[in-house]
Amino acid sequence: MKQGIAILGIFVADLAFRAGRQPIMGETLMGSGFAMGPGGKGSNQAVAAARAGGSVSFISRLGKDAFGDIAVATWKAEGIAPNVAIAADEPTGAAYIFVSDETGENAIIVVPGAAGGLSAKDVEAARGAIESAKVFVTQLEQPIDAARKGLEIACASGAITVFNPAPAAPVPADIYALCDYVIPNETEAAALTGLPVDTEEQARKAGDALLAMGAKNALITLGARGALLHNAMGSTLIPSFNAGKVVETAGAGDAFVGAFAAGLAEGMEPAAAARFGCAAAGISVTRPGTAPAMPTRAEIEALLSA
Repeated sequence: MKQGIAILGIFVADLAFRAGRQPIMGETLMGSGFAMGPGGKGSNQAVAAARAGGSVSFISRLGKDAFGDIAVATWKAEGIAPNVAIAADEPTGAAYIFVSDETGENAIIVVPGAAGGLSAKDVEAARGAIESAKVFVTQLEQPIDAARKGLEIACASGAITVFNPAPAAPVPADIYALCDYVIPNETEAAALTGLPVDTEEQARKAGDALLAMGAKNALITLGARGALLHNAMGSTLIPSFNAGKVVETAGAGDAFVGAFAAGLAEGMEPAAAARFGCAAAGISVTRPGTAPAMPTRAEIEALLSA
Protein backbone atom coordinates (compact mmCIF):
# COMPACT_ATOMS: atom_id res chain seq x y z
CA MET A 1 0.00 0.00 0.00
CA LYS A 2 1.37 3.42 -0.99
CA GLN A 3 2.12 5.85 1.77
CA GLY A 4 4.12 8.97 2.42
CA ILE A 5 4.54 12.29 0.65
CA ALA A 6 6.92 13.35 -2.13
CA ILE A 7 7.46 17.10 -2.44
CA LEU A 8 9.19 18.81 -5.36
CA GLY A 9 10.36 22.36 -4.75
CA ILE A 10 13.19 24.62 -3.73
CA PHE A 11 15.20 25.36 -0.63
CA VAL A 12 16.45 28.87 0.05
CA ALA A 13 18.07 30.47 3.06
CA ASP A 14 15.56 32.96 4.49
CA LEU A 15 17.05 36.32 5.48
CA ALA A 16 14.28 38.00 7.48
CA PHE A 17 14.35 41.68 8.42
CA ARG A 18 11.84 43.26 10.80
CA ALA A 19 11.00 46.98 10.74
CA GLY A 20 8.08 49.37 11.01
CA ARG A 21 7.91 49.70 7.23
CA GLN A 22 9.91 49.03 4.09
CA PRO A 23 12.41 51.68 2.94
CA ILE A 24 11.74 53.65 -0.21
CA MET A 25 14.39 53.74 -2.94
CA GLY A 26 17.50 55.58 -1.74
CA GLU A 27 16.47 55.40 1.92
CA THR A 28 18.10 53.50 4.79
CA LEU A 29 16.04 52.46 7.80
CA MET A 30 17.05 51.01 11.13
CA GLY A 31 15.40 47.65 11.63
CA SER A 32 14.23 45.99 14.83
CA GLY A 33 15.38 42.44 14.15
CA PHE A 34 17.07 39.97 11.81
CA ALA A 35 17.11 36.19 11.54
CA MET A 36 18.47 33.66 9.06
CA GLY A 37 16.95 30.22 8.70
CA PRO A 38 15.74 27.51 6.32
CA GLY A 39 13.09 28.46 3.75
CA GLY A 40 11.78 27.94 0.23
CA LYS A 41 8.15 26.96 -0.31
CA GLY A 42 8.83 23.31 -1.13
CA SER A 43 11.24 22.79 1.73
CA ASN A 44 8.92 24.61 4.15
CA GLN A 45 6.05 22.35 3.08
CA ALA A 46 8.25 19.31 3.59
CA VAL A 47 9.07 20.43 7.15
CA ALA A 48 5.40 21.16 7.82
CA ALA A 49 4.34 17.73 6.53
CA ALA A 50 7.04 15.92 8.50
CA ARG A 51 6.22 17.70 11.77
CA ALA A 52 2.53 16.98 11.15
CA GLY A 53 3.33 13.26 11.14
CA GLY A 54 4.05 12.56 7.47
CA SER A 55 6.82 10.42 5.97
CA VAL A 56 8.40 12.86 3.52
CA SER A 57 10.88 12.82 0.66
CA PHE A 58 12.03 16.09 -0.90
CA ILE A 59 13.18 16.58 -4.48
CA SER A 60 15.33 19.60 -5.30
CA ARG A 61 18.70 20.98 -6.39
CA LEU A 62 21.31 22.71 -4.21
CA GLY A 63 24.60 24.50 -4.55
CA LYS A 64 27.66 23.22 -2.74
CA ASP A 65 27.94 25.99 -0.15
CA ALA A 66 27.04 27.07 3.39
CA PHE A 67 23.36 27.62 2.54
CA GLY A 68 23.26 24.12 1.07
CA ASP A 69 24.69 22.78 4.30
CA ILE A 70 21.80 24.44 6.18
CA ALA A 71 19.36 22.63 3.89
CA VAL A 72 20.92 19.22 4.49
CA ALA A 73 21.05 19.77 8.25
CA THR A 74 17.42 20.89 8.28
CA TRP A 75 16.16 17.83 6.43
CA LYS A 76 18.21 15.49 8.61
CA ALA A 77 16.82 17.05 11.78
CA GLU A 78 13.24 16.71 10.51
CA GLY A 79 13.60 13.15 9.20
CA ILE A 80 13.07 14.20 5.57
CA ALA A 81 14.64 11.98 2.90
CA PRO A 82 16.41 14.15 0.29
CA ASN A 83 16.48 13.36 -3.44
CA VAL A 84 18.69 16.29 -4.32
CA ALA A 85 21.07 17.06 -7.17
CA ILE A 86 24.18 19.11 -6.32
CA ALA A 87 25.36 21.91 -8.63
CA ALA A 88 28.95 22.62 -7.61
CA ASP A 89 29.21 25.82 -9.66
CA GLU A 90 25.89 27.44 -8.65
CA PRO A 91 24.80 28.99 -5.34
CA THR A 92 22.00 27.70 -3.16
CA GLY A 93 19.05 30.11 -3.25
CA ALA A 94 18.17 32.86 -0.81
CA ALA A 95 15.13 34.97 0.05
CA TYR A 96 14.80 38.49 1.40
CA ILE A 97 11.80 38.71 3.75
CA PHE A 98 10.51 42.00 5.14
CA VAL A 99 8.26 41.53 8.19
CA SER A 100 6.13 44.38 9.51
CA ASP A 101 6.50 45.03 13.24
CA GLU A 102 2.91 46.29 13.27
CA THR A 103 0.98 43.50 11.54
CA GLY A 104 3.33 40.56 11.05
CA GLU A 105 2.60 40.69 7.30
CA ASN A 106 5.45 40.20 4.89
CA ALA A 107 6.95 41.01 1.50
CA ILE A 108 9.40 38.57 -0.09
CA ILE A 109 11.99 38.44 -2.87
CA VAL A 110 13.14 34.92 -3.80
CA VAL A 111 16.24 34.01 -5.80
CA PRO A 112 16.08 30.22 -6.39
CA GLY A 113 19.79 29.81 -7.17
CA ALA A 114 20.69 26.25 -8.14
CA ALA A 115 17.07 25.13 -7.71
CA GLY A 116 16.12 27.50 -10.53
CA GLY A 117 17.80 24.95 -12.81
CA LEU A 118 15.64 22.03 -11.69
CA SER A 119 14.74 20.15 -14.86
CA ALA A 120 12.45 17.36 -15.98
CA LYS A 121 15.58 15.19 -16.05
CA ASP A 122 16.22 15.86 -12.36
CA VAL A 123 12.62 14.92 -11.57
CA GLU A 124 12.90 11.76 -13.68
CA ALA A 125 15.92 10.79 -11.57
CA ALA A 126 13.65 10.94 -8.51
CA ARG A 127 10.87 8.91 -10.16
CA GLY A 128 11.05 6.17 -7.52
CA ALA A 129 10.30 8.59 -4.69
CA ILE A 130 7.26 9.95 -6.54
CA GLU A 131 5.92 6.57 -7.60
CA SER A 132 6.10 5.20 -4.06
CA ALA A 133 4.29 8.19 -2.52
CA LYS A 134 0.58 8.41 -1.77
CA VAL A 135 0.64 12.22 -2.15
CA PHE A 136 2.76 14.39 -4.46
CA VAL A 137 3.12 18.15 -3.93
CA THR A 138 4.72 20.87 -6.04
CA GLN A 139 4.67 24.66 -6.49
CA LEU A 140 5.97 27.33 -8.93
CA GLU A 141 9.29 28.44 -7.42
CA GLN A 142 11.07 25.90 -9.65
CA PRO A 143 10.62 25.76 -13.47
CA ILE A 144 7.18 24.71 -14.68
CA ASP A 145 8.61 21.88 -16.82
CA ALA A 146 9.93 20.22 -13.67
CA ALA A 147 6.57 20.65 -11.94
CA ARG A 148 4.73 19.19 -14.94
CA LYS A 149 7.05 16.17 -15.05
CA GLY A 150 6.48 15.49 -11.38
CA LEU A 151 2.71 15.77 -11.77
CA GLU A 152 2.78 13.46 -14.79
CA ILE A 153 4.74 10.78 -12.94
CA ALA A 154 2.50 11.10 -9.90
CA CYS A 155 -0.70 10.85 -11.96
CA ALA A 156 0.54 7.79 -13.82
CA SER A 157 1.40 6.08 -10.53
CA GLY A 158 -1.96 6.84 -8.92
CA ALA A 159 -0.70 9.36 -6.35
CA ILE A 160 -2.90 12.20 -5.10
CA THR A 161 -1.54 15.35 -6.76
CA VAL A 162 -1.41 18.70 -4.98
CA PHE A 163 -0.39 21.83 -6.90
CA ASN A 164 0.32 25.06 -5.00
CA PRO A 165 0.59 27.70 -7.77
CA ALA A 166 2.84 30.04 -5.83
CA PRO A 167 4.25 32.50 -6.48
CA ALA A 168 1.48 33.53 -8.88
CA ALA A 169 2.52 33.06 -12.51
CA PRO A 170 0.90 32.03 -15.80
CA VAL A 171 0.23 28.28 -15.79
CA PRO A 172 0.00 26.20 -18.98
CA ALA A 173 -3.53 24.90 -19.52
CA ASP A 174 -2.45 21.25 -19.52
CA ILE A 175 -1.24 21.45 -15.92
CA TYR A 176 -4.69 21.60 -14.34
CA ALA A 177 -5.87 18.22 -15.60
CA LEU A 178 -2.95 16.68 -13.69
CA CYS A 179 -4.12 18.17 -10.39
CA ASP A 180 -6.38 16.56 -7.82
CA TYR A 181 -6.06 19.72 -5.69
CA VAL A 182 -5.03 23.22 -6.76
CA ILE A 183 -4.26 25.32 -3.67
CA PRO A 184 -3.84 29.05 -4.34
CA ASN A 185 -4.29 31.89 -1.87
CA GLU A 186 -6.63 34.78 -2.66
CA THR A 187 -4.04 36.74 -4.65
CA GLU A 188 -2.93 33.70 -6.62
CA ALA A 189 -6.51 32.61 -7.33
CA ALA A 190 -7.28 36.08 -8.68
CA ALA A 191 -4.17 36.05 -10.86
CA LEU A 192 -4.92 32.58 -12.26
CA THR A 193 -8.59 33.20 -13.01
CA GLY A 194 -8.74 36.94 -13.67
CA LEU A 195 -11.56 37.18 -11.11
CA PRO A 196 -11.70 39.10 -7.82
CA VAL A 197 -11.47 36.97 -4.70
CA ASP A 198 -12.53 39.41 -1.99
CA THR A 199 -15.58 37.52 -0.69
CA GLU A 200 -16.58 33.92 -0.10
CA GLU A 201 -18.96 34.03 -3.08
CA GLN A 202 -16.19 35.40 -5.32
CA ALA A 203 -13.92 32.59 -4.09
CA ARG A 204 -16.56 30.07 -5.21
CA LYS A 205 -16.64 31.64 -8.67
CA ALA A 206 -12.85 31.50 -8.85
CA GLY A 207 -13.12 27.87 -7.75
CA ASP A 208 -15.55 27.22 -10.60
CA ALA A 209 -13.04 28.73 -13.02
CA LEU A 210 -10.26 26.47 -11.73
CA LEU A 211 -12.53 23.42 -12.10
CA ALA A 212 -13.35 24.52 -15.66
CA MET A 213 -9.62 24.61 -16.37
CA GLY A 214 -9.42 20.92 -15.43
CA ALA A 215 -8.62 20.74 -11.71
CA LYS A 216 -10.63 18.19 -9.72
CA ASN A 217 -10.70 20.33 -6.56
CA ALA A 218 -9.92 23.97 -5.82
CA LEU A 219 -8.79 24.69 -2.26
CA ILE A 220 -8.46 28.45 -1.91
CA THR A 221 -6.85 29.75 1.28
CA LEU A 222 -8.50 32.93 2.54
CA GLY A 223 -6.25 34.12 5.34
CA ALA A 224 -8.15 34.85 8.54
CA ARG A 225 -11.39 33.57 6.94
CA GLY A 226 -10.00 30.05 6.57
CA ALA A 227 -10.06 27.97 3.37
CA LEU A 228 -12.68 27.13 0.76
CA LEU A 229 -12.77 23.55 -0.51
CA HIS A 230 -14.65 23.67 -3.83
CA ASN A 231 -15.48 20.89 -6.29
CA ALA A 232 -18.27 19.70 -8.56
CA MET A 233 -20.24 18.48 -5.53
CA GLY A 234 -20.24 21.88 -3.79
CA SER A 235 -18.25 24.06 -1.39
CA THR A 236 -17.12 23.78 2.21
CA LEU A 237 -15.71 26.76 4.09
CA ILE A 238 -13.23 25.59 6.72
CA PRO A 239 -12.80 28.29 9.39
CA SER A 240 -9.40 29.52 10.48
CA PHE A 241 -8.02 28.97 13.98
CA ASN A 242 -6.95 31.71 16.37
CA ALA A 243 -3.94 30.29 18.22
CA GLY A 244 -2.68 33.62 19.58
CA LYS A 245 -1.20 36.95 18.51
CA VAL A 246 -0.04 37.08 14.90
CA VAL A 247 3.74 37.50 14.78
CA GLU A 248 4.58 36.60 11.17
CA THR A 249 2.50 35.26 8.26
CA ALA A 250 5.30 34.26 5.87
CA GLY A 251 5.00 30.50 6.44
CA ALA A 252 1.23 30.16 6.86
CA GLY A 253 0.47 28.94 3.35
CA ASP A 254 3.26 26.38 3.50
CA ALA A 255 2.08 25.16 6.90
CA PHE A 256 -1.39 24.65 5.43
CA VAL A 257 -0.20 22.79 2.33
CA GLY A 258 2.22 20.56 4.22
CA ALA A 259 -0.26 19.61 6.93
CA PHE A 260 -3.04 19.10 4.35
CA ALA A 261 -0.77 16.71 2.44
CA ALA A 262 0.06 14.86 5.66
CA GLY A 263 -3.65 14.50 6.40
CA LEU A 264 -4.40 13.13 2.94
CA ALA A 265 -1.47 10.71 3.15
CA GLU A 266 -2.87 9.09 6.28
CA GLY A 267 -6.36 8.80 4.84
CA MET A 268 -8.24 11.83 6.16
CA GLU A 269 -11.23 13.02 4.17
CA PRO A 270 -10.40 16.22 2.22
CA ALA A 271 -12.40 18.56 4.50
CA ALA A 272 -10.79 17.04 7.60
CA ALA A 273 -7.34 17.36 6.04
CA ALA A 274 -8.09 21.01 5.20
CA ARG A 275 -9.17 21.63 8.80
CA PHE A 276 -5.92 19.99 9.94
CA GLY A 277 -4.08 22.37 7.59
CA CYS A 278 -5.93 25.41 8.93
CA ALA A 279 -4.93 24.49 12.47
CA ALA A 280 -1.28 24.15 11.45
CA ALA A 281 -1.39 27.53 9.69
CA GLY A 282 -3.06 29.14 12.72
CA ILE A 283 -0.21 28.05 14.96
CA SER A 284 2.54 28.97 12.48
CA VAL A 285 1.58 32.66 12.36
CA THR A 286 2.13 33.02 16.10
CA ARG A 287 5.86 32.40 15.63
CA PRO A 288 8.67 34.08 13.71
CA GLY A 289 10.25 32.42 10.68
CA THR A 290 8.96 29.99 8.08
CA ALA A 291 10.22 26.42 8.53
CA PRO A 292 11.06 27.02 12.23
CA ALA A 293 7.44 28.13 12.82
CA MET A 294 5.87 24.86 11.67
CA PRO A 295 3.96 23.13 14.48
CA THR A 296 4.26 19.54 15.64
CA ARG A 297 1.51 16.94 15.34
CA ALA A 298 0.84 17.19 19.07
CA GLU A 299 0.41 20.97 18.86
CA ILE A 300 -2.00 20.68 15.92
CA GLU A 301 -4.09 18.04 17.67
CA ALA A 302 -4.19 20.10 20.87
CA LEU A 303 -5.58 23.10 18.96
CA LEU A 304 -8.11 20.94 17.12
CA SER A 305 -9.42 19.50 20.38
CA ALA A 306 -9.40 22.80 22.30
